[in-house]
Amino acid sequence: MKKTLITGGVFGLLSLGVHAQSSVTLYGLLDVGMVFVNNSVSNGQGHQLYSLISGNIQASRWGLRGSEDLGGGMKAIFVLENGFSVVNGKLGQGGDEFGRQAYVGLSTTRFGAITLGRQYDSVVDFTNVLTAATQWATIYFAHPGDLDNMLNSNRVNNAVKYTSISYGGFKFGGLYSLGGVAGQFNRNQIWSVGAGYNVGPLQLGAGYFNVKDPNFSFFGNNATSSATGSNMSGSPVYSGYASAKTQEVFAAGAAYTIGSAAVGMTYSNTQFKDIGAIAGLPANGAGGAAKFNNVEVNFRYQVTPALLVGAGYDYTKGYGVNHAKYHQAGLGADYFLSKRTDVYITGVYQHASGIDSTNKPAVASITTLSPSSTSNQIVAVVGIRHKF
Repeated sequence: MKKTLITGGVFGLLSLGVHAQSSVTLYGLLDVGMVFVNNSVSNGQGHQLYSLISGNIQASRWGLRGSEDLGGGMKAIFVLENGFSVVNGKLGQGGDEFGRQAYVGLSTTRFGAITLGRQYDSVVDFTNVLTAATQWATIYFAHPGDLDNMLNSNRVNNAVKYTSISYGGFKFGGLYSLGGVAGQFNRNQIWSVGAGYNVGPLQLGAGYFNVKDPNFSFFGNNATSSATGSNMSGSPVYSGYASAKTQEVFAAGAAYTIGSAAVGMTYSNTQFKDIGAIAGLPANGAGGAAKFNNVEVNFRYQVTPALLVGAGYDYTKGYGVNHAKYHQAGLGADYFLSKRTDVYITGVYQHASGIDSTNKPAVASITTLSPSSTSNQIVAVVGIRHKF
């Protein structure tokens, strides 16, 4: 159960003169599992790998969420959320103290909320929940390299964000990130818009974001990021395009529930434009644009109130200056021991072909794992998740 602290006495001592009702909620989750990878590159060779990894279905985290009633349907709100590894206690998100989220703002019952800080983009807000990776399939079923950010690998710093209230199940929102570079208004600029609809058995979502200088503004906005080198070396799916001036993503998805079953589908188009615009960074296909179409179909079935099973397939095709293809399939099951604790098992297979962003034969590269030395890679995970 979430621990809600009604700040009558304690907050009264800390902030004399504030009489409105306030609350702070401590929340979080711990997720860890045993992971097997059939082929993981080490010293140029592919080897089997057995490891303990934190954050498989969801990243481990703890956070504080608070509000103060200002009257007239208005509240002051804030969120501070820290990511960490259960395995070794290290901070996540490149060493940021509150790298998952950190924002403050105002919300109203009539118009929605405006918040300022480190936040999620609109693709995450409106399409993230429609992917299998965020439901049961673990992060390893994310679209290759999470190149469309539908898994929420990257957050947005310096962001001003608006989120509407629900109008009969319809919501919309947008975000703008100030670049913060004197005399260069568009430098490191990020903006996004999106909308969603959720009524009865039908759920829809769509989002778009546009990122200037993505190597620094999007992939490189953490404490340990490089101010001059590549911050996009995590996956050969896109690492050759770190010098791109712009990254654009459009994503949409739908899910429909029929009794105990649910079927879903997502589509995304990702483009790294004007490759070579930032000197000194990888520039395969300089002068052109690397583009990717991605389609995912997923299915889940609630066998019993405690047991969920799922299956999914994902296909990514590069075009423009990119000529790689990735096929991915996953199976999984999630068993709830209680409302707060569940155990899960998932397997994911990926096959790559063509030429990838490094101008080499594409190798399988399941998201967050070291690439394979071949065109194929398999991962299996058994884990436990506990929420508080």
